[in-house]
Amino acid sequence: MTSLKELKEERLRKLEVLKSKGINPYPAVSERTHAISDVLTSFEDYERDNTALTISGRVMAVRGHGGLVFIDLYDGTDKIQGYLKEDVLGKEALALFEEVIDIGDFIDLSGIAFTTKRGEKSVQASAWTMLTKSLRPLPEKWHGIQDDDERLRKRYLDVLFNPELKDMFEKKARFWDSIRAFLKTRNFTEVETPSLEVTTGGAEATPFKTHHNDFDLDVYLRISVGELWQKRLMAAGFPRTFEVGRAYRNEGSSPEHLQEFTNMEFYAAYLNFDEGKKLVQELYRAVAQETFGITKFTTRGHTFDLSNEWEDVDYVSTIEKMTDVNILEADESMMKAKLDELGVEYSGENRERLTDTLWKYCRKQISGPAFLVNHPKLVAPLSKEHPDNPQLTKTFQVILAGSEVGRAHAELNDPLDQKARFEEQKKLIEAGDTEAMMPEWEFVDMLEFGMPPTFGFGVGDRLFSFFVDKPIRETQLFPLMKPKG
Repeated sequence: MTSLKELKEERLRKLEVLKSKGINPYPAVSERTHAISDVLTSFEDYERDNTALTISGRVMAVRGHGGLVFIDLYDGTDKIQGYLKEDVLGKEALALFEEVIDIGDFIDLSGIAFTTKRGEKSVQASAWTMLTKSLRPLPEKWHGIQDDDERLRKRYLDVLFNPELKDMFEKKARFWDSIRAFLKTRNFTEVETPSLEVTTGGAEATPFKTHHNDFDLDVYLRISVGELWQKRLMAAGFPRTFEVGRAYRNEGSSPEHLQEFTNMEFYAAYLNFDEGKKLVQELYRAVAQETFGITKFTTRGHTFDLSNEWEDVDYVSTIEKMTDVNILEADESMMKAKLDELGVEYSGENRERLTDTLWKYCRKQISGPAFLVNHPKLVAPLSKEHPDNPQLTKTFQVILAGSEVGRAHAELNDPLDQKARFEEQKKLIEAGDTEAMMPEWEFVDMLEFGMPPTFGFGVGDRLFSFFVDKPIRETQLFPLMKPKG
């Protein structure tokens, strides 16, 4: 069996053959006139009119039959057969092709549309040009890369040999395009906010820390997509804003969590809570329909249909119903005892972490679509107090397939209340809670100038991963990998 080293040496020899003939194996210009998909779409017209074509792409297969060479050429839009015949291409050009071309090379192929005797749509070549000489052989076509680590490390090959994977990432692009389009037609302005922050805000998560040399200042990569900045824009007079961007959280990985991901957050002044729920419901239905053409999905062992009615699930009463614990009345020892009884692992022993862990146990049993409502104030430090119960907030989360896939607030705009809640978060940090929210005192200053009643909502890559029923890591083109060795 030929080793990889020997295969590479053979390709390097062919590279030298090209150079010896004055042929640049890596020219800067392609003469392409048509994408392969365009050729196939208008094939009959091009064949009838003998239209001159130059297509370009990667050689995916080579088959020789005495004076004839057939290749499969793929350019990312589609694949077509190239038909190289000695009496059309010329003896010397065909001989050079057979001598130096390997599977994986990129070429220009010039000629005309031609249907073979077997009915195969082809391009009969009158000339070819080397565009890129590949020095490593591609993986075996039918098996691709079997090792998961290597597959993700060489994602470009994974996508090349897996049309379904390429289709998924094209759908992901439509997913984000459809979110942008939906919001822009509803008068939201797309904005950009800082990704380096002195204080992380907008979520409870452990941040990545780095150093700003010019200011000689430690800063953090953002953990939300500009929540506290977009609220400043509400105070500035922007009626509706949104941002799609990357967020970073220095936490563990799971099928639903990554350290780097794309999120969207929008904020709308004067939009009330119930209007916000309706808008989010319309958003999810529109995005699903635009991206996939359906509203019903099966994922994580659950089935849900976004076109159905979305029920309200009460945070406190649902936990009590499923665990016999009233989280507003129980103390930490009671919560820990129940989690131990249920066999649920938990990290952090303060009231906020224990409350959140109890809820996460319960949510796995809810398929949705549903709105989780009436969150305790402790787990929603940026949300308005519920008018009927000062222990609760005007918050909702979208529940799909046993998980939270989107979060909204009637945004807190009382500076005194916000300051008090930041003080509570500060105590949690001082007690060792690395996920508690950092106080942002300049944000409190802004609230003292006044921010209008505002509805805010965020959702991200997790929703797409649920739609395609894949771990979120698989929906990233290039997930972070540890260096080899």
